[in-house]
Amino acid sequence: MNMDSDSSHSGNVPVSLKWIGQGDGHLVLLDQTRLPGQVEWLECRTVDSVIRAIQNLSVRGAPLIGIAGAYGLVVAAGEAMVKKLSHDATKTHLSMQAGKLAAARPTAVNLAWAVGRTLAVVESISKNAESRIFGESLLAEALAIHAEDRRLCESIGQHGAALLPEGDILTHCNTGSLATGGDGTALCVITTAWAQGRRFEVYADETRPLFQGARLTAWELVHRGIPVTVLVDSAAASLLKSGRIGSVIVGADRITASGDVANKIGTYGLAILAKAHGVPFFVAAPSSTFDLATREGSEIQIEQRHAEEVTVPMGIRVAPQGAKTFNPAFDVTPADLIHGIITEHGLICPVTRETILRGLESSRRPK
Repeated sequence: MNMDSDSSHSGNVPVSLKWIGQGDGHLVLLDQTRLPGQVEWLECRTVDSVIRAIQNLSVRGAPLIGIAGAYGLVVAAGEAMVKKLSHDATKTHLSMQAGKLAAARPTAVNLAWAVGRTLAVVESISKNAESRIFGESLLAEALAIHAEDRRLCESIGQHGAALLPEGDILTHCNTGSLATGGDGTALCVITTAWAQGRRFEVYADETRPLFQGARLTAWELVHRGIPVTVLVDSAAASLLKSGRIGSVIVGADRITASGDVANKIGTYGLAILAKAHGVPFFVAAPSSTFDLATREGSEIQIEQRHAEEVTVPMGIRVAPQGAKTFNPAFDVTPADLIHGIITEHGLICPVTRETILRGLESSRRPK
């Protein structure tokens, strides 16, 4: 499904995901593996197609894959409707498909969180309800999660923009509209600061092996008219030594109770470099990315990805046949390397178990 580049934006904000129709509708995803050269949309009418899109990174970014997973469960309800399953059989089908969706990418906690939250709606559906009620109820919850993420992004951007030190900014991977249901996490901090009149250069690591920084972050910033310079990941040390970087800010896929952060591979090394050069290192993430049941980073399951991503990136062979690869999708940055974590509630600093609990208290208070 092809669309011109202007149709993938609302103003200058890329739209990554949308639901078409009602409870028996389908999910449409911007295929991020095609960017920046092509703007192509994927229609997902089965749960398996949603899972494939998540696993092959057509849709990516912790908050966005959570939203995609929630909508994926609505797709599952549509499957049950087509099969004319009974009430109990529909619940069984949804539970099985929820398990498959949640396991599609194990490291990012938002996926399991959003799928679990959406699935919980099923328990409130009456035994005598028509089959369409499953789709309608699940869609309402998925839409609510999507809308909440837009608001969370805005709050993270506002809090973070007020905290960023002067100077140019270094970031890693992609944390903007292409990774969330709104304007982003770390990238929203940057774009909000720019909208408020701050002026700086953004330096974006290529983020190997799949170049999310070069392909996606640079694409978003160019569309917004914000100056961006792409650097190879291994140039970050020299850039930080130059003194022109005022701060480093990244996103997160999972944050433990102790404040250890799992994020795109290369984040840990960048945090070490920032510490060595006296540059504050920030993480921006919504409260849903915190996994308080996981005590520390060593307990996080790190996804190992396909060798071809390293040996044949973008379809071009760069390593010989027979060479082995080491391709973890994420690494873990210890809390003591992180200056502060920016959430929708403000800054958590210093990053400790106690400050995390205090910082997340407002998210658990009754509305």
